[in-house]
Amino acid sequence: MDRRRMTDPAPPAPHCPPTPTRPRVLIVVPTLNEAAHIARVVHALLGGAPPGTMLAVADGGSTDATRGIVQALSRRDPRVTLVENPARLQAAGINRAVALLGAGATHLLRADAHAEYPPAFCHDLLAEAAATGAASVTVTMRTLASSPFTEAVAAAQNALLGTGGSAHRTGRGGQFVDHGHHALMRIDAFLAAGGYDGTQSHNEDAELDHRLRALGYRIWLSGKVSIGYHPRRSLGALFRQYLRHGAGRARTVRRHRTGLKARQMAPLAAALSVPAALAGLALGAVLHPAWLGLALPVLVWAVACLAGGAVLALRARRWPVLMAGPAAMAMHLGWGAGFLAAVLGAPLAGVLAGGPRGARDQ
Repeated sequence: MDRRRMTDPAPPAPHCPPTPTRPRVLIVVPTLNEAAHIARVVHALLGGAPPGTMLAVADGGSTDATRGIVQALSRRDPRVTLVENPARLQAAGINRAVALLGAGATHLLRADAHAEYPPAFCHDLLAEAAATGAASVTVTMRTLASSPFTEAVAAAQNALLGTGGSAHRTGRGGQFVDHGHHALMRIDAFLAAGGYDGTQSHNEDAELDHRLRALGYRIWLSGKVSIGYHPRRSLGALFRQYLRHGAGRARTVRRHRTGLKARQMAPLAAALSVPAALAGLALGAVLHPAWLGLALPVLVWAVACLAGGAVLALRARRWPVLMAGPAAMAMHLGWGAGFLAAVLGAPLAGVLAGGPRGARDQ
């Protein structure tokens, strides 16, 4: 049988004992139409990887050249395997790759086709895992700019303005955390927790982290290893991405009855207040006390976002960064609207299906 293109998963590997001294890594890259990036990412991830490393590209049905590129890579390098991901969800694709290729592996390294990886990425993560004893080593990420708009998005996402101070987005590594951007995980911990929820399209990493911590596993956020992330290239795409993120977070909250952090309350407040304020404006109720009560928080939020974007632009001395304010507003509104819609059971299927489901959304 050709192991480079596998379709029928084997039974999951049994629960593994603690990791031996010489690790064996399974790298999994979920993809959907990533022809522009996949070859570069594969080469970067395999560079410096320890002997015995396997790399699986879990493809969710790409219609571009992604699959052909991976098959060509696998013919040249037996470490590379194309895995079919008929469910098209990245979580399901990773689970499938682990079921097919995880036997004998000590670690799972989850990677993204839309990211930039430093040299010796795998080696450095393994070193931190050994030094800290953590079951999962997560990484910080920096949003990268390739156009005036993505420069604004990067400024917002790399600052308090867009992320509310999330540790893995603002570079505050070197500590144990509740959740971080997934990178390296011990296979025994992954299997003990049951793997990813293969039906969850977004926030599946935070949901798995909740189950890992409930089992007593520790999650380390690296202060040494960071990756670069390529953001959405339009305001509409950014809004839809965060709409899906918010809906995914709501699913995790409902499943585990967890609370929200303070930084997640502002998007919810915006999502509640903005539509009501706009409706009151449309109905001409601008002088009604109730409308004024709704309009004031909206005004404060909008001014804060725009002023934050202006401050970032002044610091960077780059006029395109002024769009960081509107970008942050799209992120906040999208996340809050997605969360509320999912909690209330509003139909989001069309919007959720419209996004990239085989590759990762951040």
